[in-house]
Amino acid sequence: MAKIMIVDDAAFMRITIKNMLKKSVHEVVGEAENGKLAVERYRALSPDIVTMDITMPEMDGLQALREIISINPGANVIMVSAMGQEAMVREAIMSGAKGFIVKPFKEEGILSAIDKLA
Repeated sequence: MAKIMIVDDAAFMRITIKNMLKKSVHEVVGEAENGKLAVERYRALSPDIVTMDITMPEMDGLQALREIISINPGANVIMVSAMGQEAMVREAIMSGAKGFIVKPFKEEGILSAIDKLA
């Protein structure tokens, strides 16, 4: 079972992902609505896996990803974003993301990506 933190500025998206994960063996240990809070909560909660949106206020997901990787180079971060452009995917992976899921997504896509890292 993995401890998961969900990061997305849209509350409905955090709820959607959380509800999908309730059907799995994994536990949601925290949420954040922007990258700045994501970094703070990552430090406090030490989740096994983070799902991270890219476009968010205060600090975007790519910047938050880089900060989390600087805290823990082995961090498991899966980017979840509507911005599926090839350059964005490449930048996320080069910055340390372990996966990239494009919105809208199916439940199996989220669970499969998390199970691979758990």
